[in-house]
Amino acid sequence: MRYVQIFDSTLRDGEQSPGFSMTAKEKIKMALALELLGVDVIEAGFPAASPGDFESVSAIAGVLSDKCTVAALARLNKNDIDLAWKAVSNAKKPRLHVFIATSDIHLQYKLHISREELIDRISTFVAYARSFTDDIEFSAEDATRSDLEFLVTAYKAAVSAGASIINIPDTVGYAAPDDFVRIVKMIKEEDLLKNVPFSVHCHNDLGMAVANSLEAVRLGADQVECTVNGIGERAGNAALEEIVMNLKVRSAYYDTDTRVDTRQIIKTSKLLSMITGIKVQPNKAITGANAFAHEAGIHQHGVMENRATYEVMSPESVGLTENVIVLGKHSGRHAFEEKLQEMGFSLPKERFDTVFADFKLLADKKKVITDKDIEALLKNSISEIPKTYRLDRYIISSSNMLSNTCCIRLKKNGEPMPEGNAMGGGPIDAAFNAINNATGFELTLSEYKIEAVTGGADAQGAVSVRIKRGEAAYKGYGVDPNIIEASIKAYLNAINNMVFQLGEAAEAAR
Repeated sequence: MRYVQIFDSTLRDGEQSPGFSMTAKEKIKMALALELLGVDVIEAGFPAASPGDFESVSAIAGVLSDKCTVAALARLNKNDIDLAWKAVSNAKKPRLHVFIATSDIHLQYKLHISREELIDRISTFVAYARSFTDDIEFSAEDATRSDLEFLVTAYKAAVSAGASIINIPDTVGYAAPDDFVRIVKMIKEEDLLKNVPFSVHCHNDLGMAVANSLEAVRLGADQVECTVNGIGERAGNAALEEIVMNLKVRSAYYDTDTRVDTRQIIKTSKLLSMITGIKVQPNKAITGANAFAHEAGIHQHGVMENRATYEVMSPESVGLTENVIVLGKHSGRHAFEEKLQEMGFSLPKERFDTVFADFKLLADKKKVITDKDIEALLKNSISEIPKTYRLDRYIISSSNMLSNTCCIRLKKNGEPMPEGNAMGGGPIDAAFNAINNATGFELTLSEYKIEAVTGGADAQGAVSVRIKRGEAAYKGYGVDPNIIEASIKAYLNAINNMVFQLGEAAEAAR
């Protein structure tokens, strides 16, 4: 059985999706989780995109071991390649991933160059990239809408200039599996290309990303590019977990496997949701909440007799364990730490102390603490953003006859602030307005989501918000059995996120 390499682009292509931006610390956490998951290549980012992206790629390259390659993306120009190499050069196993579009529509309307000029650029700058490292991946953007003969010419130019692996991107999710058959067949007919490793990078605009990726694997692809939960531009990328589990469950058909530790899949998926604040759709394959749920009576009966009747893989094979634990206000640090380790989380002492203190407060309000409750507590601390502003106390008056008002007092760096007072269309709106009044920030709420973490009358409420200051947006998350307090925590978390990202500029531009 052969092994196909898993190239994870969660931190690059995935993060480019609206709403999925991450801080440098969050990207490092995610990169370490991907390394533990067992992916072969981590595309850490696009260093030329911004100073922040450059810094995060450099930081990731510096912390990962030699278990996986760290790739940095660059367009085919000197500045991009220089920045990409500078960012990734401290990795144990660095890769430069260079790309340029090859379809006529991109040549005419985006690049404004001829085919001949494109081939010259490929030859020049792939060779320039090769002067830094032997590990060069070349991607022909929009390959599946390119003229096939010209596409092969572009790949030959890249390989002649030093590319060590060529990538076939279905950039706009246009292709069907047969398109990959034609492309791969033409590539393998060329003496210069037939022994060169090839990769595929599929988008999901028509819902074909995983199917196309698997067809390429069946045709002999050496590497498949994907993201956790399938996040990415527009409709997303091929989902890592779906590709990996297809190869695992249908191993006899594909005769191909990966080195991914599938027991880490659910944990990695949940970490991404914690960081981004965006949940996986319930009916999502492998990682969705309903992936192993059975409601129909016939299905339930079959599963109780033998799970294989309606499940082609076990929940345990992807790391799904959902236990109700009996932890309460009398539980000690040791029991709580053991539970965290059982769930796959290891926290440094200062963060453990914070989460444990929050757990104790929650235990005073709830009789039974579940895994999901603990995940919600962890989500509050996952980004390690300093809590510049904290809630001290609040009073809310809400009625369908009188105005909704809020009086709130916050602490800034531990010191009480003057109270903020405001009215609003409802109690939560009044609370947010009062926070604006107390802090002096002119903020608008652009997104507000609420859900119950667990069932029952004592369920915690989880609130995700997105606030805007000018054109910039910042996300926040809060959890509490009191939904108003959860909302206040989420709003303050978003403000703290803003202050952390902007530094002194946040205070100066009130």
